Amino acid sequence: MTAFLRTVASYQQGARTMPGEYYTSPALLAEERELVHARHWNCVGRASQLAEPGDYVLCDVAGESIILLRGRDGGLRAFFNICRHRGTRILMEPAGQLSETIQCIYHAWTYTTDGRLIGAPHMHEVEGFDKQDFPLHQAAVAEWEGFVFVNIAAEPAPFREAWAPMIGRLERFNLAGLQAGRRVHYEIKANWKLVIQNYSECLHCPTIHPELVTRLPYQSGANDLTEGPFLGGYMEIMEPHQSATSSGRYCGLLVSDGLTTEERRRAYYYSLMPNLLLSIHPDYVNYYLVTPVAPDLTVVDSEWLFHPANEGNPAFNPEDAVAMWDVTNRQDWDICERSQLGISSRRYAPGPYSPRESVPAAWDREYLRMMGR
Repeated sequence: MTAFLRTVASYQQGARTMPGEYYTSPALLAEERELVHARHWNCVGRASQLAEPGDYVLCDVAGESIILLRGRDGGLRAFFNICRHRGTRILMEPAGQLSETIQCIYHAWTYTTDGRLIGAPHMHEVEGFDKQDFPLHQAAVAEWEGFVFVNIAAEPAPFREAWAPMIGRLERFNLAGLQAGRRVHYEIKANWKLVIQNYSECLHCPTIHPELVTRLPYQSGANDLTEGPFLGGYMEIMEPHQSATSSGRYCGLLVSDGLTTEERRRAYYYSLMPNLLLSIHPDYVNYYLVTPVAPDLTVVDSEWLFHPANEGNPAFNPEDAVAMWDVTNRQDWDICERSQLGISSRRYAPGPYSPRESVPAAWDREYLRMMGR
């Protein structure tokens, strides 16, 4: 849930919300899966989840189960979670530690952690069979500021090209050096686009978030990304508050020693297509991974990140940040669910965006471009 910001260069007169079918149609959700999520770089979490060689997690990308693992050489790899023999799903536990190999329990086809097939019982009896022809199907993987991204397209755009506007842009916040302190899972009875559109404006904040607006005035700040797949900017933190926490005080050490005085008075909010929402505060960062499940059901996994030097600091109070946003998030999820109910009405019709909703309007334009509309 970010702000209306004073810079509204992306606002276009006549911009309207999208037709109801975009939020209610199973056919459109299936099309989004192919055109938006299956073709672009999806954030799947933090590299720190895979600290040791052999560590793996399962992640969902456009409905595909993907094995994300740390190889024996220390590199990250991503594989489709299907055996090359008869298509069986190989791993079922959401996370774990692999030994030297990955084995399908059905017929014991066995792979190395770099995806090579090394064991295929009785296949030596098959004329012309060569294990080199049957490695695990691989997906592209990339890392940015400590976040891991997967692209399952057959010919993905190179990450550094697709994410060029963001490369180096947020280095000053030490995102890669932060460590996870708390994770919360949400299930929202609303379309995934409503979640992102709601995050992208704060016109609703005075009525929906009374606690938040005392810390972050909804008309403060400015956008620095106003068109394309990456959108957002900052809000000003209102004195005497130091941060967006329940107490209004810093919950711990600043995320970076390099923050300017100006940056210590700001909170930054970005929507990064197709599924990452990133909120940066002086003393913590929280992010949201948005996963569509059904036209009217979305899963959001949120994690709070803090400076590692907070460990052992008696003044460190991570719950001050978590509680603030858990309340705010649940307020947002409730209004998104109400929006879903209203948009599902046969009388719903697209309504006009105001200049204070320029970011969600710009997000709609990029989404429609991805969809070929």
